[in-house]
Amino acid sequence: MDYQPITREAGDFQRPVSAAEIQAVSRAAFGADVEVLSAIELGGGYYNTTFRVDLGQGKPVILRIAPEPGRQSHADPELMRNEYISVPYLAPVANLLPRNLAADFTHQVIGRDYLFQTMLDGVPAASALNSYPQPERASFFRDLGGIARAIHEVRGPGFGRVAGPTHERWSDALFTWFDRAAADLTDNGHEAGDLAKLVEVADRNRALLDEVVEPRLLNGDLWVGNVMLAQGVAQPTITGVFDCDRTWWGDPQADWPIYLAQRKPGGERDAFWESYGQVGQSEHARWRALVYEAKHAVGLLLEYHRFGWAKEIAETYGEIRELIARLAD
Repeated sequence: MDYQPITREAGDFQRPVSAAEIQAVSRAAFGADVEVLSAIELGGGYYNTTFRVDLGQGKPVILRIAPEPGRQSHADPELMRNEYISVPYLAPVANLLPRNLAADFTHQVIGRDYLFQTMLDGVPAASALNSYPQPERASFFRDLGGIARAIHEVRGPGFGRVAGPTHERWSDALFTWFDRAAADLTDNGHEAGDLAKLVEVADRNRALLDEVVEPRLLNGDLWVGNVMLAQGVAQPTITGVFDCDRTWWGDPQADWPIYLAQRKPGGERDAFWESYGQVGQSEHARWRALVYEAKHAVGLLLEYHRFGWAKEIAETYGEIRELIARLAD
């Protein structure tokens, strides 16, 4: 086997997988006679360990291996299982998604969840988009807005993670997430007082959150890093979307692509709204947007702590405190 892992430090969050383990999961998924010709680890992600695996049976496949159970977070546990359950609800964009080929959540082979998927055509937008002149990138953001809108049209049974648990009230789903994020911080010896203050301030206007009464599907992580583009075309054209593991039922305004589009207005990014449409601009909607901005900031804070990025940690704590003050006004 041509085995090419990424060299990692002992303290890195993403844990290595051996060539023997890749051979074992491949045989468990596709048959005892399967021989892995190559397994090349792919960079760019920060959570799962991902390989492009050549089984000598045509096009290579993608193998994603989740962190061990003890390394799962409270706020966003078992992301791979959440994505697996979400696939039927992502039907409006099914033509863009990889197909699941085999999944194993029993931990009988390697002690971790793993999933084989088809490899999407195209090139990663993270590396290819900037090769286009800036004015031509508008078509990419227009496509992204249309994809987000199609996902948000899907209605759900309650608020919260698609894999559950779900809640009758939107505020309960949000505050439960904040509580679990605080547990992630305190369990790892980090400061969580700002999160308690955030929930306290947001709770004063809880009724504004619960004006959202219809759960809609949120992708949770739709951005340039999780999109594939057609290769060698005049304008950037989205051909694939992957890593749909942070799906939620909630207010579309709380979704990650909405947050990014609002955070960086101007230029080619404004094309996002041409296909998506406009989000609520009422006073109540603007207040809810601050809560959602805080949620995204806390999510980033958890990531930064995981990787020990001190500068980003300090900046994000400052951003959260500013948002608390704005929510309290």
